[in-house]
Amino acid sequence: MLMIEKPGLQTSVQDLGRPGFQQFGVVAGGAMDTYAHRVANLLVGNSETCASIEAALAGPTIRFEADSLIALAGGDLSPGIDGKPVPMWRPIAVKAGAVLTFGQPVSGWRVYIAVAGGIDVPEVMGSRSTYTKARIGGLEGRCLEKGDTLQTGKPSILAKHWAEKALSKAGDRKFCAADWSVSDELVPRYGNEAEIRMMKGPQHHWFDGESRSLFFNGTFTVSSESDRMGYRLKGETLRLSEPRELLSEGVVAGAVQVPSGGSPILLMADRQTTGGYPKIGQAATVDLPLVAQMKPGAKLRFREVSVEEAQQLLMQQKKELAELKLAIELKMKGV
Repeated sequence: MLMIEKPGLQTSVQDLGRPGFQQFGVVAGGAMDTYAHRVANLLVGNSETCASIEAALAGPTIRFEADSLIALAGGDLSPGIDGKPVPMWRPIAVKAGAVLTFGQPVSGWRVYIAVAGGIDVPEVMGSRSTYTKARIGGLEGRCLEKGDTLQTGKPSILAKHWAEKALSKAGDRKFCAADWSVSDELVPRYGNEAEIRMMKGPQHHWFDGESRSLFFNGTFTVSSESDRMGYRLKGETLRLSEPRELLSEGVVAGAVQVPSGGSPILLMADRQTTGGYPKIGQAATVDLPLVAQMKPGAKLRFREVSVEEAQQLLMQQKKELAELKLAIELKMKGV
């Protein structure tokens, strides 16, 4: 069991979301940075679909009521246990009574805390993800609060044995981190600027030539009004070549809508199910986790790629995650 001593900022239970219900008006939701969420789960022997804790900017304070195996991935928010720094992107066995805290953000915006066995909250439409606007999923459909307790599921046998072995070597320390981690090649680099691979949207041809050029050659700034629903971008005004109306149609994560004011909105995890604004672009799925780690004020540039290239990039990432899962299992077995 985990006790939330301080909630942090926008701390919630998330998994990979609840796809398949958009036709009923239910948003997909889920982790903003699906890559960090997946890797954190793999590091503690979980399925990628297990629920983790997502926190933005200011992390929570969590007391572990039992010996546990955890992993932290995503943004570096200066994590520590009982006042001692703990590493990111590797398994960490913690003793009962250990307290996980966070400090100043070093890089990135969102951190994911995975616990062996996953966060065990009731499923709603096949998902444990929190969607606060509809008050569904997670813990009572809301962000975590001081005094909340979270149960965890049953850890895998391999994770349980590795944690027990690690803690036997911890001595008086409250935790023991693995002496290995995810390779540098697989750890994203978060900064104040990023290039996002982008396909043309279904209404790309509706925009005038200057706007189409500015979209792929200009720089956009992440607005402070950005949230889990979408990132509002500031930059050059994008205009249609002529006044046109669009009937509402289904939208997906990464779609870049352009309202009448001309400032684009890049849709994220908690996006609406349908939209009636023209879509000038569609971000490659593989780059959405990087967008999720961009702070307000960060700069985004878009590089055009084909649908085929975007698909290949996603397939390559899936292959890397499968190889990472196998490597983690071998490490835990001591191979």
